[in-house]
Amino acid sequence: MSSYDVSNGSSARPGSPRFLIVGCGGIGGVVAAHLFEQGHDVTALTTNPLIADAVNAHGFRVRGEGSPGTVRGRVAQKLLQGTRPFDYVLLATQPPQVEEAAKTALPFLAPTGAMVCFQNGLCEERIAEIAGPDRVLGGVVAWGASMVEPGLYDRTSSGGFVLGRMDGAPDARLEELSRALEAIGPTTVTNNLAGARWSKLAINCAITSLGAIGGDRLGVLMRHRFIRRLALEIMSEVVFVARAASVRLEKVSGTLDLDWIALTDAERIAVGSPGLVAKHALLLAVGARFRRLRSSMLAAIERGRPAAVDFLNGEVTSRGQKLGVQTPINAAIQAEVHLVAQRKARPSLELARALYDRTRAIVNGPHSMPPPSGEGEPDPAALDPEVPEEPREAGSSESQPSL
Repeated sequence: MSSYDVSNGSSARPGSPRFLIVGCGGIGGVVAAHLFEQGHDVTALTTNPLIADAVNAHGFRVRGEGSPGTVRGRVAQKLLQGTRPFDYVLLATQPPQVEEAAKTALPFLAPTGAMVCFQNGLCEERIAEIAGPDRVLGGVVAWGASMVEPGLYDRTSSGGFVLGRMDGAPDARLEELSRALEAIGPTTVTNNLAGARWSKLAINCAITSLGAIGGDRLGVLMRHRFIRRLALEIMSEVVFVARAASVRLEKVSGTLDLDWIALTDAERIAVGSPGLVAKHALLLAVGARFRRLRSSMLAAIERGRPAAVDFLNGEVTSRGQKLGVQTPINAAIQAEVHLVAQRKARPSLELARALYDRTRAIVNGPHSMPPPSGEGEPDPAALDPEVPEEPREAGSSESQPSL
């Protein structure tokens, strides 16, 4: 196991903040490469010896939009006792590993430092219980990346970060962190991180979890009307829970309005309404723009790792129960992903279609949805025939579907 004492031999600028990046999958690897390239005082930490060996031998190899190319950098599997404290611990693991990662890194966090959650979901609250609320910042990642093989990273979409505190308080550390991350993409500081988190949660509950069930990339999945309808239902439930929690939702990437996307009572019972057509068309456009994105949850399942569904759809169902908001579609998605993770179901469009058919009995009622006959509600795909299907690509990935 490689250990790394980062207190000596650093070529970083004197007085510059010290960064520890925990997790070197798609997101962590790209972040580490950029920070190393910019000359920051950086240490990358992973529990995967294949990643550590590959990067230490060949550097971070990054391709895609805005790629820094190959960047030399060190990756450790363990930090030595006595390593100088870090000002920022960037948590870039999958959600199921984030609490253990925070506990491992806590002894190396400076007294005035902060842990930064890059995970999807609402992980800031979990990490606050470990490090304390004043030592936790959040970073909503608005781009995607995959690790094609150990040490080789593919940035699959452009974008930057939204940084903030869950309590909305101003924090000078946010500005310093923003300047460092700006090399990766446009970075903004918000006083409504909770609103940004919940909006992103709605998207990931749909895209990430449906990707784990449908077994394909976003561009392929979103061409199917029943996938888009499930996505709308999933996101609607998340929006309703957020409203019950008095969260003011933020637009994602400044344009995607989750309050608008949520199905109205009229749209739940309408047949071919203009609102439904517009919402389906928007999802088609999202699928086309981010067509290469592949579910990080599916990649984790394929590697035998715990699925993050309990941190996404499961978070929504548990909070919905406490707030008296029904979330039957998210609960059904959560249960189905667990079957996939247990190898009791195989990801496929057929599996997703069967789930859709079963959930019609759940949603039919006073606020019912049209039966899945395909009749009545026009397929917005006919309105946008220029959106091509993305051919399947070889190679494993750990992308974070982000908008």
